[in-house]
Amino acid sequence: MTGTREADPTAPPAQGRGWLRDQVCEGLRDRIITGRLRPGDRLVERDVAEDFGVSRVPVREAIRILIGEGFLQAVSQRRIVVRRMTRQDVENLFDMREALEVLAVRRATEHRTTGHLDTLARLLGEARAATDAGGPERLSRANAAFHGQIVAMSRNELLVTTLESLEGRLRWLFQQVDEPGPLWEEHRLLYEAIAAGDANAAERLALHHVRHYREVALRLLFAD
Repeated sequence: MTGTREADPTAPPAQGRGWLRDQVCEGLRDRIITGRLRPGDRLVERDVAEDFGVSRVPVREAIRILIGEGFLQAVSQRRIVVRRMTRQDVENLFDMREALEVLAVRRATEHRTTGHLDTLARLLGEARAATDAGGPERLSRANAAFHGQIVAMSRNELLVTTLESLEGRLRWLFQQVDEPGPLWEEHRLLYEAIAAGDANAAERLALHHVRHYREVALRLLFAD
C-alpha cells in the first residue's frame, strides 16, 4: 500500500491505542469508499502499520471493526481482502434506508427548529457546490452530511445510533450515484417540505428518493 501517513506516530500517549485504531479505521474505510482500495485488494497488517506509522495492534483492531462493518473479509486466518458488495448487500442497505430514513424525515419535520433548518440549508448549499465541482468524494460527503442532519433532527437517539452504524456503507452508496444534478434537486424538494412542516409530503419525497436511487445504484453496480 502507498500513500501519506494518516496517523501521527508521535501522538501523545494520552490519546492511546484507541485513538490510533480509530485513525487507521477511518483511513482504511475512506480508501475503500473512495475506491483507492478496491474489492479483492489484500491488506497485510505489516504494510498497513508501516503506511499509517503505527504498530500492528491498532491495525489489527481496525481490521476487526471493518470486517464487522462489511468492508473487509477474512478469506482465511492470514488473508484479509476488501469485500465485494453483493446485490443482496446493496438491497439490504436500501431496505434499511427505506425503513429508517423515511421515519427520520417525518420526525425531523415534526421537530424542526429554525436552527435545524439553517444548518440543513447550509448543508444543501454545500451539496450544490459539490455537485457543481463534480468531485464524487466531496459530493458523497456532502450528501451524507445532509442526510445526517435530517437524522439528527429526528430527536430519536436509537434511530441516530442505528444509522450511525451504517454511515460508512451509506456514504459508499452515495459514491456510486451518477446523477448528481437530479440528486441535489430531490434534496432541495425534501428540504422545502421539511421547512414547510409538511410531514406527509416530506415522507413521500423521502420514499421516492430512496427507491429512485436504489434503481440507480443497482443499475450501475450490477448492470449484468
